[in-house]
Amino acid sequence: MMLPRTNLKTQLNKAKFKTTSNEEILKQVQNVLQSVDDRNDEILNEVVKGETTNSNDFNFDKLESSEIYHIDQIEKICVNYRLRFLDSKYFKGKLPYEALSKIKTLEEEHETTLKGFKIMAPSKLFKLENADDPLLFAPIGNDYYYLIHKWGNDLSPFRRLMMWPFKTFENFMCFVLLSALICTSLVPSGFFMSEDNMTTEFFLLFIFMFKWIGGIALYYGFAKGKNFNTAIWRSKYYNA
Repeated sequence: MMLPRTNLKTQLNKAKFKTTSNEEILKQVQNVLQSVDDRNDEILNEVVKGETTNSNDFNFDKLESSEIYHIDQIEKICVNYRLRFLDSKYFKGKLPYEALSKIKTLEEEHETTLKGFKIMAPSKLFKLENADDPLLFAPIGNDYYYLIHKWGNDLSPFRRLMMWPFKTFENFMCFVLLSALICTSLVPSGFFMSEDNMTTEFFLLFIFMFKWIGGIALYYGFAKGKNFNTAIWRSKYYNA
């Protein structure tokens, strides 16, 4: 007579139901899930509240050096790509579950409660006061920040080039000069004057193009309350 083979799942269920009823199991699981949800809500509330602090009690032996960034490095990226680096309370996007999970893991590893969260992202992702790739940071101290989580889509490879004219006033002037030069070159020679006065025509036309393009750009900038990247990267104001 052949003995039936042992089904481990069946044996496991027998052991489970010998010690715990279905109702008790469901209640225990529900309690565990509820405690997880409560902790996630506490973390999310801390991020939304955005309490300001300059440091957290990290255990430096457990930090990954590749995720530590100085404020100067953060500023460079914000200026190059026209991003903002602000308190998390101004962030209007949704914080993914992975970010909450990483915060909770860090808090457990370092036996602390993290505060003072910062987010690097384009202006459109912040709730800015009136005067495509977020990164969540927590301050370590001495102007160093720890990168907790990155989510969303990567920035366009052309964003840095597109934002170059708005980086500084000098960049803006170079852009206007170059644009005026290109526009002037597109006008056929002798269109306004005879061929004997081509140099004078080009110079006068260039001055006109420079004033025209610069005037439009400045008017648009002032009308929209825009400013250069170096001035807005840590500003909480829309028209800074």
